[in-house]
Amino acid sequence: MRVLRPAVLAACMAVAVTAHSRLTEINVQKVEPFANGASFGTTGAYERVWGVARGELDPADTRNKGIVNLDRAPRNAKGKVEYEVEWFMLRPADAAKGNHKLLFEVTNRGRKFLMNWIMDAPTQAAGAVNDPKTEKDAGNALFFRQGWTMAWTGWDPDAPKSNNGMAMKVPVVPNVTRMIRDEFVNGTRAPQAGSFRLSYEAATTEPSKSTLTMRRKEKDVRVEIPVSGWAFANSREIALLPVGTKPEPGTLYELHYPAKDPKVLGIGFAATRDFVSFLRNESSDDAFQPNPADRGIGKVIATGISQSGRYLRDFVHQGFNQDEGRRKVFDGVLAHISGIGGVFLNAEFAQPARTNTQHEDHYYPENAFPFSAARTTDPVSKKSGTLLRGDGFDPLWIEVNTSTEYWQKGASLLHTDPLGRADLRLPANARVFMISGTQHGGRAGLKPDFGPCMNPRNPHSPAPALRALLVALDAWVTRGTPPPASRVPTLRAKTLVAADRTGFPKLQGLAIADFVNSIAVYGDWVSPKETTPSPYRPLVAKVGIDANEVAGLRLPDIEVPLATYTGWNLYKAPFTEGELCDRDGSFVPLAATKSERHARNDPRPSLEERYGTHANYVKKLEAAARTLVKDRLLLAEDAQQYVKAARDESVAKLFAH
Repeated sequence: MRVLRPAVLAACMAVAVTAHSRLTEINVQKVEPFANGASFGTTGAYERVWGVARGELDPADTRNKGIVNLDRAPRNAKGKVEYEVEWFMLRPADAAKGNHKLLFEVTNRGRKFLMNWIMDAPTQAAGAVNDPKTEKDAGNALFFRQGWTMAWTGWDPDAPKSNNGMAMKVPVVPNVTRMIRDEFVNGTRAPQAGSFRLSYEAATTEPSKSTLTMRRKEKDVRVEIPVSGWAFANSREIALLPVGTKPEPGTLYELHYPAKDPKVLGIGFAATRDFVSFLRNESSDDAFQPNPADRGIGKVIATGISQSGRYLRDFVHQGFNQDEGRRKVFDGVLAHISGIGGVFLNAEFAQPARTNTQHEDHYYPENAFPFSAARTTDPVSKKSGTLLRGDGFDPLWIEVNTSTEYWQKGASLLHTDPLGRADLRLPANARVFMISGTQHGGRAGLKPDFGPCMNPRNPHSPAPALRALLVALDAWVTRGTPPPASRVPTLRAKTLVAADRTGFPKLQGLAIADFVNSIAVYGDWVSPKETTPSPYRPLVAKVGIDANEVAGLRLPDIEVPLATYTGWNLYKAPFTEGELCDRDGSFVPLAATKSERHARNDPRPSLEERYGTHANYVKKLEAAARTLVKDRLLLAEDAQQYVKAARDESVAKLFAH
């Protein structure tokens, strides 16, 4: 037997490492016990691991050619484009006790949602649990108990770094300047501020080279603000004049300005691809630093919520689920509250933080055909297409939306043709679910406060359904067990209707929405103009006698309700009154008694009329939970929690009349 000398052996190993993964370096900065070594089921203890990874991309590789401006980015001595990405991991301390599978969550504006949005952990800050370190941060610990390795990376260079947010570093394309558009809205999605931060550095701060307009509502005519009414505070910030002038809450301000130094943001897709591929396939990096993940990982599931779900839609559609070694990256994907959108990332001067709604960010590119996993024909371009590629690298695909996405994100077009005239038959590797009676940001612990909206906001949580669907996706990926059939409102059943045909009753003191966010083609995002009257027809779910939606995945508290829960709400003054209130829903409790109902002129049956007694209410809810468990749409442990909550003294008091 021929024996290789150490130097030759090392060279051969380096070739083996780099042949199929362009993650060249994975630095582990720290390893420490999670939750002080607390044990989770049979998996035992977990570890927190984090660091920085570096990679390089070949612009000539066919799997990278779709990255906008990659060919114009600076290159290293090998002719490759380099990047750097932050990563974080929770792994079983004893890999042998894990399930040898990876759950990868795409971060949302640098934030981790898995713990609080899906496992019901208390929120730390910024709507997330970005620094999970205590047993409390594990929530119900479902994925810990099941033995998953969980991982996150940054993908947006401009994602906020505050509160342990995650980002990455990508190159800038030199010597590029062009006119772009920034939209600013004050106080709706973030606290009110006195100035506006630009998405890119202005090439000049001379106000005469830029134009600032304002309009109160999305359809209003833009009114130019004279240069005496605003100024550049610096090359990344503008403010209204005179000094101290506050932007009007909810008003839309738009700045057209010459921007410079676009980053190659599409590298984010490749960085996700190569990091995950490295974790599941490689033993070490080019410098022989070991892979920090369980080397026995066999299957990988990805999940993304809102922006990160839209990211996954583009990730798959644009071909990034195949790595440079022609291997599949994600075996299964669950995208939650993504609607029909993608993320404005792989473009010059892209702005991935944007999210299209009826009032805000309405003219940014997000809702581009094809919308559905089923093949359809676009009535605008006349081209046929499907979200999935059919190239052998598609993951098993589950899309989950709340009621809000039907009102704000065109979600009905996931399962109807673009004209909204016929139900679609999805391919065997795809499922679509609407979680009825839930708003976009639904999760455990929400309260029915008003925020900027006219009606109390919807506190209903979709998390129990998400947990059941992730478990079903795991069984699909691991054992080939098909998940439950799609559950959505349909034209066939006459449960999918126009927004002004839902049958929603007039309720005292409640502002009611009867219109949706339109889906259209606007051409150039810098100077957007609807090219033709939009033929796309988004629809919403019909409601029943209690004003809750009659179709979709109805969790026990919607099937056996104490209140009405919607996916829509409207802005109140001093915001843009009457516009759809961002992605919020509404909440209206049912009257306790028949007399109370009549006093309110409320057509919905009261608790007294619907259930009679508290005991009967609990009985009906328990039956609904059992049915969902049987259908694999609710875990048995979550069914028990529903029944426990129904028996609570606070609920019993509702029936003490």
